[in-house]
Amino acid sequence: MRLLLITLICTSMNLSAQSNVKFIQNEIDKTLWKVFQQAFENLDSDALNQTYADDILRVTPNGIDTEDNFKLGNTEHFKALKAKNASIKLDFWLDDRKTNATTSYEVGFYRIATTINESTTYSYGQFHIVLKNMGEKWLISQDWDTTTINGNTIGKEDFEKKEPLKF
Repeated sequence: MRLLLITLICTSMNLSAQSNVKFIQNEIDKTLWKVFQQAFENLDSDALNQTYADDILRVTPNGIDTEDNFKLGNTEHFKALKAKNASIKLDFWLDDRKTNATTSYEVGFYRIATTINESTTYSYGQFHIVLKNMGEKWLISQDWDTTTINGNTIGKEDFEKKEPLKF
């Protein structure tokens, strides 16, 4: 009887912890990922840059940025796209998430469709992102992107393994 009671208590605690993680991840989806996607698709670099922490660590195949240079790059890139009357559609899905009350490590795949003069090009990649709960909101504190895995270019087939998130 005692063993059954201990098992029930442990199971209950585990379900409660899983429920709390799901709640936090839903909060992240609504307050960070939805905002991130909308800012990207609206070519709103100010809103996009506000999803990143002040002391962001950004890593790409081009190197490491700890000086927020990529934020200026976002502004310049979106300005150039607006000048070309471009539109962007960003889709992504999460492959793995490890979340607690203060930190979430999220791995996923993205597809960016850029349309200029009725011609659409697609970019694919994978991201590894660390989110931090900064009190009032979740912000991206580390961001690592790549367009290859083990020397293989990420493409349509990789992206289509799962359905994109819908907000």
